[in-house]
Amino acid sequence: MVEAKKDVVADYNGYDYKKIFWEDTDRKYEDMADRMAIRRLLPQQMDTFVDIAGGYGRLADEYLPRAKSATLFDYSKTELAQAREMYGNKIKTQPGDIYDLPFKDDSFDALMMIRATHHFKEMQKVSDELYRILKPGGIAVIEVANKKTLPKMVRYWTKKSEINPFSRDVAHLKDLNSDGFYNYHPKYIEEVFQKSGFKIKKVLSVSNFRSAKLKKVFGTKNLVRMEKVAQKALAPIRFAPSIYYKLEK
Repeated sequence: MVEAKKDVVADYNGYDYKKIFWEDTDRKYEDMADRMAIRRLLPQQMDTFVDIAGGYGRLADEYLPRAKSATLFDYSKTELAQAREMYGNKIKTQPGDIYDLPFKDDSFDALMMIRATHHFKEMQKVSDELYRILKPGGIAVIEVANKKTLPKMVRYWTKKSEINPFSRDVAHLKDLNSDGFYNYHPKYIEEVFQKSGFKIKKVLSVSNFRSAKLKKVFGTKNLVRMEKVAQKALAPIRFAPSIYYKLEK
């Protein structure tokens, strides 16, 4: 995904993210949960749109019918090349640095950034850049890796983890790989967005049933039916591992 060249947490150049992460694993439920949220939050019509950290364009078919002009931005040239193979001239591609986006001020009517925040060490800088490239009145749909989930609470209460899910401190989960990932408390990330100037218009709780055990017990179709209700119902308590925000400049 996208990260500053000076501090790359996850460089997907040369890595087949499409095949290894999505096609070779059981993540159909997660994919459908993402799409459900995007359909609920993204504007129906957009003149100019950019998918930030959009990888190979997994979700492009959700926004291409809505946008007159769509751009896919990512750090990984490998993924952008895959996107060009899949979509041709239907989508523009742009590599670059998330902390210094190669777009002019007020460039886009709308943007989205999905499954990317866990790679970013400095979310305030990222949020400020996203705000900068949006036109006044523009909409941003951003997914955030949630620190305050029930499994993380249980691990903390049972002393299996030292990370306090109730603290607003950013969680750096170094045990996951050599670089780790970042998770954010909802109140912390909402303050970040507001400091940039965003207005929070809507919130959804997404991928509420992200569990291998639940998939085996209920199956993908049943989980998706449950997800349809849960995204709105559980939004006030920010329950899920993915929290979606609809923001307005």
